[in-house]
Amino acid sequence: MPLVPPYIKSLQPYKAGKPIEEVKREFGLKDIIKLASNENPLGSSPMAIKELRTHIDGLNYYPDGGFDLRTVLADKFKVKVDNVIIGNGSDGIMSYIIRTFLCDDDEVLTTEAAFIGFQVLARSRGVKYQTVPYTNWRYDLPALAKKINKHTKIIYLANPNNPTGTIFTKVEFDEFYKIVPERVLIILDEAYFEYAQDNPSYPDSMRYRYDNVITLRTFSKIYGLAGLRVGYGFAHETLIGNLLKVKLPFEPNTLAQSAAIGALKDTDFVHRALELNSRGLPIVTDSLRTIGMNVAPSEANFIMVEMKSEDEVNTIYMELLRRGVIIRPLKAFGLPHCMRITIGTDEQNQILIAKMKEVLNKR
Repeated sequence: MPLVPPYIKSLQPYKAGKPIEEVKREFGLKDIIKLASNENPLGSSPMAIKELRTHIDGLNYYPDGGFDLRTVLADKFKVKVDNVIIGNGSDGIMSYIIRTFLCDDDEVLTTEAAFIGFQVLARSRGVKYQTVPYTNWRYDLPALAKKINKHTKIIYLANPNNPTGTIFTKVEFDEFYKIVPERVLIILDEAYFEYAQDNPSYPDSMRYRYDNVITLRTFSKIYGLAGLRVGYGFAHETLIGNLLKVKLPFEPNTLAQSAAIGALKDTDFVHRALELNSRGLPIVTDSLRTIGMNVAPSEANFIMVEMKSEDEVNTIYMELLRRGVIIRPLKAFGLPHCMRITIGTDEQNQILIAKMKEVLNKR
């Protein structure tokens, strides 16, 4: 019997976007713009930082396992504490879902080139991983519905989707849900929920409090707390109760929890982040399309650009690195001919556009 199961041996570990300091050292640059990991270009919520600092003196005590944050979230979203779970990022909660509910004969169903974090977690369980292709870079919910079988246990849907930025609509989800058996769990990953919530066709999953739907959200994006790793989820209390059985007892840590509680109060910061993104998203999208790039429509804080080949993506990626701009090639996701670009500040967006023009003119 092998020490490492074949489904683990064949996995590629998750690799984050290239760090700023590494690019500085590699290319001898002082100023770097990182537009690779969909982080908030405004930084972190000031109220989150203020709240975090008030808890520094209590670090000799163990955290409370997220109970305070669960209580605040339950009050904010008008649910019971028993309907809320906290984890180290929303992908931390995904790992609990995989461990809690999947048995050896179960299957996972999602789209091709889904969020890479989910791909790694689901494949690490060794169960059958079923996919269907995108249609116009959107989830093909009718095709997914046809793929459901007696072994399907979990369906993963990201809305807005990472890495494409596209959404599926209320009408589409309603039709899809009618076909999903009650025994099948639907993960609705809404890491970018705040960016799409004002779209009237967007299906806010908190309006779909079905017993087999698990909502996942995060403090990493709009609140600017990616470095603290705080995610949260909502579900029926039976599902949450079972997830709590496998959850690590002391996450999130004390500082992460306090910052998240502070961030929830900071409506001004959220408003500024949304305003910045609403201004930058169409400018970057239209500018890149004007110079001949194929940009998928996005409802998030990033765009996906489809190129003709992997070589073309790699060339653009390296040339931008040399110019101090970090973007994200998507080979690891399963899209080697595509790249993802985060929407930055007004100045960062203009630099990106200028540098992209330089690179394309050089070819």
